[in-house]
Amino acid sequence: MNRHVDDDAELLEPDSDLDQVARVVVDAAMEVHRILGPGLLESIYEQALSVELGLRGVRFTRQVPIAVMYKDVAIGQARLDLLVADRLVVELKACQQLMPVHLAQILSYLKACDCSVGLLINFNVQLLRHGIRRVIRSQ
Repeated sequence: MNRHVDDDAELLEPDSDLDQVARVVVDAAMEVHRILGPGLLESIYEQALSVELGLRGVRFTRQVPIAVMYKDVAIGQARLDLLVADRLVVELKACQQLMPVHLAQILSYLKACDCSVGLLINFNVQLLRHGIRRVIRSQ
């Protein structure tokens, strides 16, 4: 799994519980990709991953609204694809390749919801392990 760290300040590794949650999500995503393969819409993968996480007893919320702030004023709203165990941001894609804008998006989501770890998962790859990025936001 690829890993990206926000280049700012000091890196604080997530605790072992959060790492375990991330492993379960990755395993669930691998199962979804094994069954469905690449080439479908992001919304299909989100629904399938939601089913798989539910079967595994993982607590999550879909399409979580988060406020976009500018100088302490809410100016809009974004939506996280999944928030797992109230601590792990999961952003799903079904695109040709992950781009820098996708990384910027998940880093913005991590900051907005005060989370430190996220998974950026692109299902439109032959081997899912090539489409997974673990993103850590420095504090």
